[in-house]
Parts: sequence; C-alpha cells; structure tokens
Amino acid sequence: MTFAPTAGGRWGAEIGTPESAWRTRKDTWEYLGYALSGILQQRRMGQLETGSAASFTGILQLLESLEPYWALPGLQAVKDISELIGLGRYSEAMSRVEGVNEMLRTGFHGTEEGAPGDGLSPDADGPTPSRPAPHIEVLVVDSGPTEELERFTRELRDQRRGLDKFTYHVNVVPSFVDALVALVINPSIQAVILTPRISAHSQQRLSSSLRRFVERRAGNRLHETRSIRRIIHLADAVAEIRPELDVFLMAGVALESLAGSVNGRFRRVFSRTDAMDLHLSILGGITERFETPFFDAIQEYSRRPGGVFHALPVSRGGSVLASPWIEDMADFYGMNLLLAETSATSGGLDSLLDPHGAIKEAQELAARAFGSHRSYFATNGTSTANKIVHQSIVGPGDIVLVDRNCHKSHHYALVLAGASVSYLDAYPLDEHSLYGAVPLESIKRRLLAIRDAGQLDRVKMITLTNCTFDGIVYDPRRVMEECLAIKPDLVFLWDEAWFAFAGFHPVYRQRTAMHAAAVLEQDFSTADYGRRFEDQKALLAGADTETLVRTRLLADPTSTRLRVYATQSTHKTLTSLRQGSMIHVFDQDFAELNEESFLEAFMTHTSTSPNYQILASLDIGRRQVELEGYALVQRQADLAMSIRRTVGRHALLRKYFRVLYTSDLVPDAYRISTSPNPAKDGLASWDQAWAEDEFVVDPCRITLDITATGVDGDTFKHDYLMDGHRIQVNKTSRSNVLIMTTIGTTRSSVAYLIEVLVKIAEDLDRRRALSRVKTRPLPPGPDTAPVIPLPDFSRFAPAFLTADGASGDMRSAYYLSYRKGTTEHLSSAEIRDRLAMGDVVSASFVTPYPPGFPVLVPGQCFSADILDYMDVLDTREIHGYDKELGYLVFRPEALYPVY
Repeated sequence: MTFAPTAGGRWGAEIGTPESAWRTRKDTWEYLGYALSGILQQRRMGQLETGSAASFTGILQLLESLEPYWALPGLQAVKDISELIGLGRYSEAMSRVEGVNEMLRTGFHGTEEGAPGDGLSPDADGPTPSRPAPHIEVLVVDSGPTEELERFTRELRDQRRGLDKFTYHVNVVPSFVDALVALVINPSIQAVILTPRISAHSQQRLSSSLRRFVERRAGNRLHETRSIRRIIHLADAVAEIRPELDVFLMAGVALESLAGSVNGRFRRVFSRTDAMDLHLSILGGITERFETPFFDAIQEYSRRPGGVFHALPVSRGGSVLASPWIEDMADFYGMNLLLAETSATSGGLDSLLDPHGAIKEAQELAARAFGSHRSYFATNGTSTANKIVHQSIVGPGDIVLVDRNCHKSHHYALVLAGASVSYLDAYPLDEHSLYGAVPLESIKRRLLAIRDAGQLDRVKMITLTNCTFDGIVYDPRRVMEECLAIKPDLVFLWDEAWFAFAGFHPVYRQRTAMHAAAVLEQDFSTADYGRRFEDQKALLAGADTETLVRTRLLADPTSTRLRVYATQSTHKTLTSLRQGSMIHVFDQDFAELNEESFLEAFMTHTSTSPNYQILASLDIGRRQVELEGYALVQRQADLAMSIRRTVGRHALLRKYFRVLYTSDLVPDAYRISTSPNPAKDGLASWDQAWAEDEFVVDPCRITLDITATGVDGDTFKHDYLMDGHRIQVNKTSRSNVLIMTTIGTTRSSVAYLIEVLVKIAEDLDRRRALSRVKTRPLPPGPDTAPVIPLPDFSRFAPAFLTADGASGDMRSAYYLSYRKGTTEHLSSAEIRDRLAMGDVVSASFVTPYPPGFPVLVPGQCFSADILDYMDVLDTREIHGYDKELGYLVFRPEALYPVY
C-alpha cells in the first residue's frame, strides 16, 4: 500500500502491497489522529480552522478500502468517524481514533465497538483475565443478506463466557477474492468459516499486484459456478496461503451429503443453528495451537515444593541463594530460571533421549506446525542436528554429494561417518566475493557421471544448504524431482539453518523442504503425473547425458521413495534460546529403514543432560509461529524492503552504499523472471519468481555493497558498526556487509540502522572533503583492490581417492594427520614453491568464519587459486590456520604408505 498523497495531493484508496498492510493501516490511523489533533489545537487557541471535513476525504477513503478486511475497528467505525468529522464533531472523532490507535499500538483487542477494553463482551460472566488477550479474528465468507449475517454474528458473540480463554471478533466478506485478500493482509485471522453463498469477485479496489497474486493463487477455481466446488476450491486456497488456520463449513441444507463430499478439508461441518458448537470448535482450534506441553510441565514443576537429592546444586537456587558471592546470579536471571532447573525426567517432565510425555507431545506439535512426519528437538544447535542425520543415513563406502560451501558441521559429520565425499561447486560471484548455490545441471551431471561409472548404487544422499548464508534459495521441489528421476531412492538433507521461518508465509513456504516433499508426494499419487512420466520415459529412451541434463526430468512415481530431512536453527530465525534447533523428517521409509539408526545417532550426539530451558523455548517458539508466524514473517519482509527502498532513494546513502539485487546474486541463466528485484515489484512478481526461477534471493537478506566507502567489510563491521554504534550484522566479505531482518526486528531498529548509515556516510563525506583540501588520498580500499576469483574445490589427492575416482576418503586423511611425523606447517610462499614439484595436500580443515565453510578439507590438494584467495582474505577468524606457522600439510613421505 502507499501511505502518501498522490502526485495531485490526494490520498490513494487502493489496496496495494499486503506485506506493508500492517504498517500502512497503523500509520494511516495515526495520521488521522494527528490531523484531528491539529484542528482541535486550533480551536483551543481560538485560531481559524485550516482543516475541513473535505481535507480528510483521502485518508478516510484509504481506511474505507482497508477496514472491510478487519473486524476491529472495521468499516463501520470508519463510517462513524467520517460522519462525526462531517458534522464538525472533531473531539468525539478524536476520542474514537485514540481508541483505535491504542488497540493497534498494543496489539490487544477491545470491545466490538473498537474502544479499549478487556476483550470480554459486556454480559460475559466469570472473572476478568489477568492480562488482555491478543487480538483474534474469525473470517466468515458469505454473501447473504446483511440482516442475517448480523444476526449470525450476534449469535456467536452470545456464546461467550468469562471462562473462555480467548475472545475473537467476527468479520464477514462476500467473495472468494475478498477472502484471499483478507488472509494475506490481515494476519489476525485465526479461523475461517465458509458457507455455500460465496460470490467470485471483489468490489474493492485492489492494486494490480495484489489482484494478480490472488488470481494466480485462485487459478481457474475462480470460474467455478457450482456452489460445493467453489467451497472446496476456496478451502484449498486457504490451506495454501494460511495452512495453520482451521476452516469450518456452515451450511443450511443437505448437511449430511456435504459432510461426506468435502473429505478432510474442514475441521468440522455445522448447521447454521449450531452456534454453540461452532464457537467451542473455534476456541478449541486456537487452544490446541496455544498448547505448549513441555513449557507447561516445566512451569508446573517449578511451582511445586520439593527436595533435591540428585545432581544440579543450582536446582531451585540451592547453591545460589545462600551464597553472598553469587547471589547476583538470581538477581540478574530471576528465580524462575533456578526453580525450573532440574535433571528430573519424571514427575510430569520427560526425557529428550526417550520421550513418552511432554517432550513427545511437544515434538508432535512441532511436526504439525512444520509439515513433517516427525520432528525432533536438538539442544546443541544445528551442527549437532546435521551430524545426527548424516550418521543415521550414511556409513563407510556410501557416496554423499555435498555442496562444498555447506557449513563445516557437514564436513565433520562425513569424517565421523566415514562416507566417500563428492563435492559440488556453487556458482561464484567473484565481483562480490560470494558463492551462490549449486546449479541443478551440475548435480545432474555428477549423478549421471557416477551412474555411467557403475557406482550409482553407492550414492546414498545429497546435502544442500537452503537458504545459503547470503540468502540464495533453491527450488527443493525441482531439485528432488529431477534427482529422483536418476536415483529413485536418493536421500536429501536440506540444511535450513537460516530458513526456519519460511514455512509460515505462502511465498517462502513453497521453497521449504517439508512443503516440497508434501507437494511431490501428492503429485506422485495422481494419474496425470503417471501419464506424463510414461510419455517422457518413451521420449527419452536411449537419450545421452546432454539431453538428460537439458530436460526437466520427471521421477518414476511407482518406484520413487521420498526421503527428506531438514535441519533448522530455530534460534537463528524464530524464537528460541541459543542452540535450540529442530530436525524435521519426511521419510516414507523412516520406520522401516532409518528409525533405529536415527535414534542411535541421536543418542550418540545428544547430551544426557539437555537444557530444559532450551527445550521449553522450542515449545514456545512453535506456539508462536502457529498463532502469529504469518504476521511476523510478513512484517519481517516488509521491514527488509523498507531498508532496501531507503538506501536506494536516499541521495547520500546511494553515494556510498548499494543493496545488491536478485540480478546481482543470481545470474540470468538461473532465472525466468526478468525483474532485477522481484520482491520490490509487489507480491505477485515475488510469488511468480519464487515459483519459477531456479534460484531466488530471500528479500530479508540485505547484501550491502560498501565498495564506494573505501573500507573493507571486516573493518566496516567491527570499527564502524559494532564498536562505533553497537549494531550487529551477520557477516562480511571483502566488499559487502550482510544485514538481515528477523521476526524480532522492529521499526525502531530499522530507523536506527538508517540513522547510523547516514552518519557514516556524512563522516566519509567530511573525510573526503578534508582529503581533497590536503591533496592526500584516502587509504586504498576494496574499490581499488583487484578482484580475486573464488576458488572451486580443487581435487582430492590420489592417496585419498575412492574406487570410483570421483569421491574422496576424507576420514582416512583426517585420522592420518593424528600420526606423529605425518604433517608439517608451511607458509603460503613455501606451498607455492612446492606446487611446482607436485601436490601439496591439506591435513586439516581450513575454515574462515564467517561464513563457516571450509576452503580446504583433509586430503584436498592445494591450488594457486586457493592460495590467491586465502592471501587476500580479510576475515579475522580462520579455523585450522595458524598465522605464525601457516597451513598444516602432509609430508610427502607420509602419503606413500597409503597408495
């Protein structure tokens, strides 16, 4: 939406970008309050009023286009305020607007009229809740007579009781399109009620982007004329956009036949007279998502008195409260932390290693939220989660295809598992000192080459990072479908450490591993897919490698098994304490082929004393995203776009900073979309690009090119941002700084970031002005430094190549370095000299951090490209490299016994 007057000075009344609807709506109501306040101030001072009812027309028109999609304050409140303004009763109008702004500011609901209150209906019995309930709305889609709909709304409201845990407000829209618009711009909706009386199109003015998004999601379903089919289509569309919501069907006639024909799309089917059961079902669905079994259990444990004659002296504050030396620990962290610390697994609690109670229930709720068959909590971060999955799937002799640029935990996991590693190279972005992602063409070529070598049966798994540190996102559905066409039992591990939030927004969700697996499972079950596969099979009989690489392959639905794993750092992008992570499993053969080994691997890597506070926070984080995840991700994306827009439009910021677009980070060869920045062009363009392009860029990852500042990325991060203004950023390269928004980002923090960037730019301007006066140039920076090509994976030394000749035995190299006399340290210059005589082989991982992936692994040959890259790398922290001694390499004579 556009919160600004048009070129002619009039306010637009068209509903535009749904990501910013929350901000536009809030700002417009606040602006209305400012305008009314100005007129009232003039009255108090006896001045001639410069405002008039006509001057409010544009603002009120914008609110009239927005509020039909909210129950509170709703369209009627706008009309009432408009009438008061028209009568010159500005004080009364101001009182109403203040009530609305208080509701929008706090996020808590008021009475049906929109005034602040406790959220209970005036005639509700029972005690008032201790704190206001969050604003909850129920959407009814019905084009029936106004009087009948008002009567139905009153009937639902009359069912409220003071003991109800939640209070909701009902909003009615008439059409299929209006329902979808409400779902994308109003995140307060927690349930949807459909009726047979649904018209197709909206009478509201929608922007072309919003209309295209809705029509794209609705597809041909909008043209359905049969009532029951239209209901089913709308239920399906709701599930695609907001799958966490309960959908109810309310019908007046033929109830039994309807219930038998809608097949699982609705939580329940009701008669129009069943207001009480409908009300209880709405509350029941919200309550189910609100449940946090383990968090509740740990709270209950902390409230009960008891004695501790087991481990943990800190439990219940025993070793803290009586100590004059550390009592400030309780002052700082609070007593609840100490009361909840325990090593008990009974008494209402549970064991993470063998869950049967609250933890088991919490993990089952996580599986529901994230769309997996099973979900497991991890308290040692995603590094441990990755090791668990690798160890459960692969062993010595198995080949694993791995993105060379994946997190170092994968490389260590493969050493532990003893698997043969076949590294895949991502496309490089030399100009920006960044790696992209691994092209599907490269993956297919590698699989086909291994097939042609007669080793395909040894390939067990492929590991890819989705999304990458820099926000480049794969199309998991296409990758899995085409790889399964070559290897039908291939296992996939998607490292989604930075992508845990993605399942709670319709555009992001389509690029998640769990959703892609579910879509493929559905596709494989259809007769149409089977026919298309058979047609392609006949067409490609005897096809050569190049043809197969160029063709979008279909998997054989009769033999393919979907075995998909995703690891997520909940603590990185959702609410959790540090090291809280999850493993999500969508494995059709899990119970038969992997459950036992998975649990053994889980036992191997998981502490027998897991932190209960981390587990409780994972439970809470799951509750949050099921109830407000869509709102939070929507806001996160909008704030990121506001940063991008501000940097691009601000004259001084443009002078020193440039936000890299999708077109900078994803080469044309991997994009169907032509827009340089699809998310900037609106929801429809963003959605279409994410549905079609091979790689896309998460708009919440903002890669800021700082080349024009003359400062390298590491110095800019530490000296300018962190030390100078206490702003934390994610990572840097030689010429870039990566900024990201999360569900915890606020408008104030965004404003502060912009303020700091402006201050830095002003300081650079002053320094350059002084430099010109003194005719002394600034120190050389990235803008004058040569571009060093990013190195690909070189190769494994012959001593560590496996039988297929395409993969490496990293485990042997890793443990060979343990033997005395097998290694030595060499400087870069010394290695360059030796390369003229033969291979120089790394004996350790060499991992710049960030981004946290190894440039060298045990058994890998050095190359001039690698040394060139490492020599100019400005990262302060490099694991496996000693600044004084150099690189750890194998002595040439140590490799001979391995041949």
